[in-house]
Amino acid sequence: MFIDRMLEKIIEKRNPSVMGLDPLIEYVPPSIREKYSLIFGNTLKACSEAILEFNKRLLDAVCDIIPAVKPQSAYYEMYGSEGIRALIETIRYAREKGFIVIVDAKRNDIGSTSAAYASAYLGQTDIGSDVPQRVFDADALTVNGYLGIDGIKPMLECCAKYGKGIFVLVKTSNPSSVQLQDIVTDDGRKVYEVMADLVSDWGANIVGKYGYSSVGAVVGATWPDQLKDLRRRMPHTFFLVPGYGAQGGSAADVAAAFDPNGLGTVINASRSLMCAYKLDRWSKLFTHEEFADACREEALRMKKELESII
Repeated sequence: MFIDRMLEKIIEKRNPSVMGLDPLIEYVPPSIREKYSLIFGNTLKACSEAILEFNKRLLDAVCDIIPAVKPQSAYYEMYGSEGIRALIETIRYAREKGFIVIVDAKRNDIGSTSAAYASAYLGQTDIGSDVPQRVFDADALTVNGYLGIDGIKPMLECCAKYGKGIFVLVKTSNPSSVQLQDIVTDDGRKVYEVMADLVSDWGANIVGKYGYSSVGAVVGATWPDQLKDLRRRMPHTFFLVPGYGAQGGSAADVAAAFDPNGLGTVINASRSLMCAYKLDRWSKLFTHEEFADACREEALRMKKELESII
């Protein structure tokens, strides 16, 4: 079951952090970009090959520290079919290095379309042979639950059948989330609280040996009060918490996401790890070419900071 693997990896690494892999080509050091430009010219393939090498070197640098990674699909889709290939290769390489892989794609639709997303990211695709093909083969996928159960049911079926997980958007980190998610409904609950209750119901039959469900929730670090309330409201729901680091969330902001045993959540950092060599605290110690070393040092600093509040 996904959630048991996730928790055991966190316990093994003694670290509840996840590295977001959201690469723009400008994040990649010039030497890597130039190497692939010489081979493939000024093309999308050159960009994608450079990003793939960048990702692999980051993964190599932190594989003994960080339990999970979260590639954001949009940052690969923008480079076309070559970018999609880089995403698939990044997922494969991360799994080979022992990471839990959460693809951040926020997918959803209804009926057969949702089933197609589920097959692509979590299950298998029937290509008319006796051996269905795994495509992205992520361990978990972020999804949008605001279409209701008919958009979520195919995902739940894949979670149960293939031992995968999903993280449903509940309270997102962006400031304008209040325009919809904080509206008060007729029964006194805010919209994000309604979604929280639905997520708890959807995951009730996929609970692992540690008491958590493989149906998790995305709750932003930028809303610490709501995070605290949702932890109480969703005792069996594992949280994926974005917004730490570059988006402004601090260790103190995410403290309430953890249960009394110091579990129950993973905290995501993307730019602050990928681009650690640009941070003031590391820029004088590491060059652009030493980006992986800077990432490792920032990962260790983040781990220590999170340990201090658990």
